Amino acid sequence: MAQGFLESTKLRLVFQTGMDDEGKPILRSKTFSNVTKAATADQLYQAANALSVLSIDQLNKVERNDSTEIMG
Repeated sequence: MAQGFLESTKLRLVFQTGMDDEGKPILRSKTFSNVTKAATADQLYQAANALSVLSIDQLNKVERNDSTEIMG
């Protein structure tokens, strides 16, 4: 039976930097590596909000990206 092992976690903050000519938002992201694997969604959201105040752009979305190795 295959098993999955969590290798790493990254936190990605997506900011809206403006609007294009068609009225669609222009998005840019910043990714933070080496995030503790045990972090909860609430902890990551709080960290993202704390980091977002350092930017002049509006925080649009917060993402957690986990990488898992699957072994058979």
